[in-house]
Amino acid sequence: MRAVIQRVKEAAVSVDANVVGAIGPGLVAFVGVESADTDEDVAWLANKLAALRVFEDESERMNLSLADTGGGILLISQFTLYGTLKKGTRPSFNRAAPPEFAKDYLERLHRALQTALGQSVPTGIFGAMMEVRVVNDGPVTLVVDTKNREF
Repeated sequence: MRAVIQRVKEAAVSVDANVVGAIGPGLVAFVGVESADTDEDVAWLANKLAALRVFEDESERMNLSLADTGGGILLISQFTLYGTLKKGTRPSFNRAAPPEFAKDYLERLHRALQTALGQSVPTGIFGAMMEVRVVNDGPVTLVVDTKNREF
């Protein structure tokens, strides 16, 4: 699994002009799934997102997590994170998992995040054309990959 994580002041995702998920201060996680992903990848990513210390403490140091701040997390499916431009300028998405597999693993991640955080986690709608509105805070943007944990 690969995720682009952004610290936000607020964020919302809409489908057909209807808001289907929204948060105030917290994180937006754009997540892509590949066919080689396992339950271990789900658990690792859920725990990493829940414990990620990217919120400022009283000394203005990034030292607090979602649990510390009470912030939310908005989970958005994004298969394009596995796009490659190795052969030209049109992206290839061969590494992205097939839709049925990806949807199942995103649902597993969703459940794991809710358990880890002890709160509801809003999402977009898998496979839908989504409009995501993000008000970045910082900006703080990180990329994590469960297959390359030192990335």
